[in-house]
Amino acid sequence: MIGYFDYTVLLTYASAISASIGIFVSLSGTGHPYFGVLFLMISGLCDAFDGQVARTKKNRTLQGKNFGIQIDSLSDLIAFGVLPACIGAALYRCFSRALIRPGHALVLKIPYPVLVAVFALYILAALIRLAYYNVTEEERQGTEGGKRRWYTGLPVTSSALIFPTFLLMQECIGVDLSLGYYLLLLLTGATFLSKIRIPKPHMMAIMIMIAVGAVELGFLMAARHLFHG
Repeated sequence: MIGYFDYTVLLTYASAISASIGIFVSLSGTGHPYFGVLFLMISGLCDAFDGQVARTKKNRTLQGKNFGIQIDSLSDLIAFGVLPACIGAALYRCFSRALIRPGHALVLKIPYPVLVAVFALYILAALIRLAYYNVTEEERQGTEGGKRRWYTGLPVTSSALIFPTFLLMQECIGVDLSLGYYLLLLLTGATFLSKIRIPKPHMMAIMIMIAVGAVELGFLMAARHLFHG
């Protein structure tokens, strides 16, 4: 078989599988956006450690390293590009059925084609950002080597915390903020393509983000919409 199947890419494959399940669950007839968020956070957890795991293999070939870079970005596009858009589609579908709930009228007034355009622009921004990262990372490794210290633009993997945090905030305050989700998609997509420099987080920062994500996941799983959506 073509491709690589050693332990250096297993977490990347797991992230892609989790994201794929999240997409199908979000878009299914009985799906709920919180289920999609669950798999988004699982993908984020896998992505947090796939690079560290890959670097433990000392005798990786150049082709193996390049494959790892490419497959990681392709997986990230599914998990942090397509899946958040599908969660947005699930938000619209679930809330459009709940006609008696207060605060949903604003969402219902948004033409669905407009939302589709928002989803497409977000995915396109993630795609461009990942392709740009691949090109610059290949150039950087050819000149500098070692680990990257800075990111240009917001990494797409930040979606694993941004969107669950937003949905958790909506659940906690009990007010429909679903319109804000679509605005957040546009804002996040624009930040993907910005020129801001963001330091690459160290292991301690990664562990803190994982702990925050675990707390968010616990609250979301306990939320009433997960069981009564």
